[in-house]
Amino acid sequence: MKQLRNILDKTLSGLAGISFLAMVLLVCWQVFTRYILGNPSSWSEELVSYLFAWMSLLGASIVVGERGHMNIPILVDRMNPVIKKGLTIFAEIIAFVFAAVILVYGGMQITSLAMGQMTSSLGVAIGVFYVVLPLSGVLNMLYAILNIYDIVKGNISLETTEEGTK
Repeated sequence: MKQLRNILDKTLSGLAGISFLAMVLLVCWQVFTRYILGNPSSWSEELVSYLFAWMSLLGASIVVGERGHMNIPILVDRMNPVIKKGLTIFAEIIAFVFAAVILVYGGMQITSLAMGQMTSSLGVAIGVFYVVLPLSGVLNMLYAILNIYDIVKGNISLETTEEGTK
């Protein structure tokens, strides 16, 4: 399980880095064509916005894997370790269900609907860019399963500090 988590983490971090680098280069290209050549590149601006969405959703999957998603542990911290473990697993199950219903199911619905629409500048089906929704949903579900496994095995500390979880 740890090996799978490491592969996912490295792959997603690499994709996020490549996406960020591509966005920086495309924005520089956009500035160059707009102010130096006087003929702005419309396709680069559109591609940057789609890359930003991809980077954000894949980055959110990394956060789910690190269990860095938002939570308010004030009540859970006061519970005994058995209840704390149960509530933490329950939170991961909720994250799993959200990813399954909203991101995977809803993402597949919107992706299939958008396959008939084309982007204005790139001439690519919008659904191609929406594929990240079900993809990030599957990744979030996989990370939730890995988190539950690690919580049950005791590989994840449930103690918190003032800065957040350890």
